[in-house]
Order: sequence, then C-alpha cells, then structure tokens
Amino acid sequence: MDWYPLWNSLRIAAIATVITFFLGVFAAYQIAKLPRLLKGALDVVLTLPLVLPPTVVGYLLLCLLGPRRIFGSWVFQTFGVKMVMTWWSAIFATAVVAFPLMYRTARGAFESFDPTLADSGRTLGLSNTYIFWRIRLPCCKQGILAGTVLAFARALGEYGATSMIAGYTPGRTATISTTVYQLWRTNDDAGALRWVLVNIAISFVVLMTVNLLERKKVVPRREELS
Repeated sequence: MDWYPLWNSLRIAAIATVITFFLGVFAAYQIAKLPRLLKGALDVVLTLPLVLPPTVVGYLLLCLLGPRRIFGSWVFQTFGVKMVMTWWSAIFATAVVAFPLMYRTARGAFESFDPTLADSGRTLGLSNTYIFWRIRLPCCKQGILAGTVLAFARALGEYGATSMIAGYTPGRTATISTTVYQLWRTNDDAGALRWVLVNIAISFVVLMTVNLLERKKVVPRREELS
C-alpha cells in the first residue's frame, strides 16, 4: 500500500493549519474589538469560504493563481514557479477553506474573555502585549486549540478545491480524498475502503480531541495580574 497520500495530506494540513492559526487568531482578536456593524461586514467576507461550495473556492483560486492569470503568470515569469498542479499548491486551497473555522472559534473565545482582567492588568502598568500573551491567550486557549484542531480536520478532508488547484498525480499531488475518488472511479472498492477507514480513524481522533478540549473549564489565572 502506497502511503504517500497520507503523508502528503498530513503535511498539507499541518502547514495550512499553522497559516490559519496565526491569521485566524490575529483577525479574530482585531475584529472582536471593532464596532458591531463593521464586525458583521467583515464576518461575512471572512466566513464566506465556509459556505461556498469547495469547487467555487477552487475556481476562484485558479482565477488568481492560474498560469495564464495575472498573479500566477507574474510569479511564473519572475521566479519560474508554477502556482498550480503541485503538492504545495493544495496548501492555498486548504488554508482558505479551513480559515473560517479557526477565525470563528477564536473570535468566540476572545469575545467570551472577561475584559475586567485586562483592565486590572493595565491598572498595574502591564503592557497590552503582556496582557495578550500572558492573560488573554491563556484564558482563551481551550477555544483557540479547539479551532486549531477543527481547522486541521477540515484541511485534512478537503477535496473539491484541492482537486481543482492541485489535481491528482500519484506520488506527487495525491491526497487521501483525491485517492479515494480515483480508486472509486477505477472500481477499486477495496483500495478506496482502506483509505476511507484511515480517514475515519483520523477524524475520530480529531473529534475526540475537540470534545476533550471543550470539556475543560477555563479558569483565569489571576496570579498573572500580581
């Protein structure tokens, strides 16, 4: 059994999760402080990939990164790098579709944070940077970790956008999802079932992790203020 699809799926999902973690946390923290109307408008834009069909997301990415499109053509002519039909081009697709999960979960965690803790820290002369890293993040860590795990699961199971922008080449761009589809197309039900079971096992572990994180109660560490 060729395990490349598993390895490729894991590295694509891991890299995409790191990207969505930092972008999602930053966007969630900044937007949570904005007025309600502006927050609502930005929410619609940033959450759009969650409700759009994956094929639509893939098409939009092709319109941006395709070799005959402005950005994709410029990158290819300048650096000689093709932005589509490579294993790492799938990172763009998975990051886009996983970002809304990270963003929405992190924003909910930040909005549930008790602002009096931050105010108490400021009265003691603590900087906003210190308050963010030592007080706000520890209090919101369960929600942020849950969002990270969900983003990883979404990236790992992405098919529509990935298949459009990275295609399917055994040993090069194949992922678990695209491999299952290709095996089904060639009537290899046994091979497809093996990969389905692998995906189910990974998904089970991911969901159990999310449940464990959600059960933990967040206890503010007031000693950080002293």
